[in-house]
Amino acid sequence: MEVSFHEEIKLLQLGEGEQFHGEGILAITKALLQSGVSYIGGYQGAPVSHLLDVMVQAKDYLSTLGVHVEACSNEASAAAMLGASIHYPMRGAVTWKSIVGTNVAADALSNLSSAGVLGGVLIVVGEDYGEGASVIQERTHAYAMKSSMILLDPRPNLSQMVNMVEHGFALSECSNMPAMMELRIRACHVKGQFEAKNNISPTISSNQLLNEPAKFNYEKLSHPPVTFVQEKLKFQSRIPAAQNYIVEKNLNEIINGEHKNFGIIVQGGLYNTLIRSLVQFDLADSYGNSKIPILVLNVTYPLVPNQIELFCKHKDAIIVVEEGQPEYIEQEISLALRRARIETPIHGKDIFQHAGEYNADVMIKGLLTFANNYLSAQYQESIVRVQAHITQLEERKKVVATLLKGLPAALPPRPPGFCIGCPERPVFSAIKLAQQTVGDVHISADIGCHAFGTFPPFSSGHTILGYGMSLASRAGVSPSMQRRVLSIMGDGGFWHNGLLTGVQSALFNADDAVLLIFKNGYTSATGTQDILSTPSSLEKKDAVDKLKSLVHTNQSIEKTLKGLGVQWLKTVDTYQVDQVRRVLIEAFTSSFNGLKVIVAEGECQLERQRRIKPWLLSLLKAGKRVMRVKYGVDADVCNGDHACIRLSGCPTLTLKDNPDPLKLDPVASVIDGCLGCGLCGENAHAATLCPSFYRTEVIQNPTLGEKLLHLIRAPVLRLLQTH
Repeated sequence: MEVSFHEEIKLLQLGEGEQFHGEGILAITKALLQSGVSYIGGYQGAPVSHLLDVMVQAKDYLSTLGVHVEACSNEASAAAMLGASIHYPMRGAVTWKSIVGTNVAADALSNLSSAGVLGGVLIVVGEDYGEGASVIQERTHAYAMKSSMILLDPRPNLSQMVNMVEHGFALSECSNMPAMMELRIRACHVKGQFEAKNNISPTISSNQLLNEPAKFNYEKLSHPPVTFVQEKLKFQSRIPAAQNYIVEKNLNEIINGEHKNFGIIVQGGLYNTLIRSLVQFDLADSYGNSKIPILVLNVTYPLVPNQIELFCKHKDAIIVVEEGQPEYIEQEISLALRRARIETPIHGKDIFQHAGEYNADVMIKGLLTFANNYLSAQYQESIVRVQAHITQLEERKKVVATLLKGLPAALPPRPPGFCIGCPERPVFSAIKLAQQTVGDVHISADIGCHAFGTFPPFSSGHTILGYGMSLASRAGVSPSMQRRVLSIMGDGGFWHNGLLTGVQSALFNADDAVLLIFKNGYTSATGTQDILSTPSSLEKKDAVDKLKSLVHTNQSIEKTLKGLGVQWLKTVDTYQVDQVRRVLIEAFTSSFNGLKVIVAEGECQLERQRRIKPWLLSLLKAGKRVMRVKYGVDADVCNGDHACIRLSGCPTLTLKDNPDPLKLDPVASVIDGCLGCGLCGENAHAATLCPSFYRTEVIQNPTLGEKLLHLIRAPVLRLLQTH
């Protein structure tokens, strides 16, 4: 049973005048349909996964509109879809997670931007920036500048976000430039409402086919010598056309205020946080009314120099609120004012921190510096209050640090980790055990759930250089290593990039490499989306033994590897720790000189539970027998060295006080939440640990025979317990 977006799909079907209530990213999804988009593609990844996941499940409805939806193998293939809009007046949209996704798509985007588009193009980018991010800290802005693409950064208000989607397509069409819309995590999840419009069936679609292809036009190719002309077009006609549209449609908003001698220029996505911060100084109210004029840049590239000049002229100071580094917007504003000989002081990174997310605390500290320099007389009371609050927080931090100094931490560090019962955890246990035999090995890690293996207790992984890039990233290391290097990737990474950049390259160069592929059946780290090696719906539906893993039913990875010429290939069950350990040792010590691939099979536990739980619930409702497995620890046998915990890291395997008053060390304990995967027992067997684990079968709705057996056993057990 997969995650259902039934309610979200109903929201996509709202018509003229109806009220949409929901999250920002779903509002963007609805706006695409209201804009008459012909095709949608992308690669999943937070914070924009919702867009593509909902669209994929809404295919039946979208087919009635003639909208084509495609879940792409990676961001490059998604960006290449936009080539449809070069020759034809078709509106297209794709989505992915930045900045890593934009990096993958960069080649296609550069060529698309050079050729220019006829139909409107919108790229929805999840700007995964700041402390809540899961990727490297870079910005999309550089790509917009480098390739001359429009960059939208809408104010986090659902009506405004929807409005900017519609204008984004129109802006792209009038300027022939692809448009990108960056959405931060907060913008994607902001709640609100807007008045919906009817969805538009595109004039060119899967329901209204083109009769003939476009006539050949060499000028539409991103190929020399035309590329030299296209470079001139960017700055002679495309950017000016975009700037004119921005001004004519008032896409950048000006909020007037009484202190006209000052001004704030802010990225649209940061507007809500800015207003919240100004409220602390009594410089704004909660409804968005500011006493300092604000220029809200809903379009952050290209900027309109005349608009900037008019806003900054005759002011005593300007604040530029720009998240991230380098300060592209601040530099461009400073250059525009310098060329116009406007001497208004510009403050930005001199009062705000250079890197990191601009949350309210960061903004308040920056605004405090500004207020002390320019507003101290008028707003002294507010400044003193804010300063006192900041000082109080700093003092509290110092007190806490003093109290904890020299003492053990009140709470131990809690790094992120695998889900309970995750099929990947046992493999990392096996890797630790294998290294006890062969010695420490260099491990090239990868992006995906298995990246949690870099955290304690496994601490396995030397590099992470891109999705599916682990095998490629060991190419420079392994020739200089005495022991073979281990590369780890998931099935999602394998299909995304690893097949060509890693496997093909290793085979072509006859590299002596070891590759471990986690085959859990889904792209789990981004939301368990289906991939080429996902078991079919029929296999899921018709599975006789619903407690059994399904990933073995799809052999596409193994067949692909054999077809490429992989000669050393072994498949293992991830939960069989000792078997995995032995196969790893064999791979590290084998006389075979070439690529050795281990496919570790074990269905993603999240998807497995989504399939199993409804089935078990139906059995219980029908009064049928249900048996589940749980593991426990015999406190009398546990020796208290906790090697089992260090080898497992399972959240349900923890400690409790030793019931024996003569023993001081706490004993291991399995708490509620155990899914019965058996890893603790497998580790105890593979590592020859103390035999303290036991397996329990919890039976609901027992049979008559089981009830009678229990009646016989119960008095015997009580008799044994008394002795």
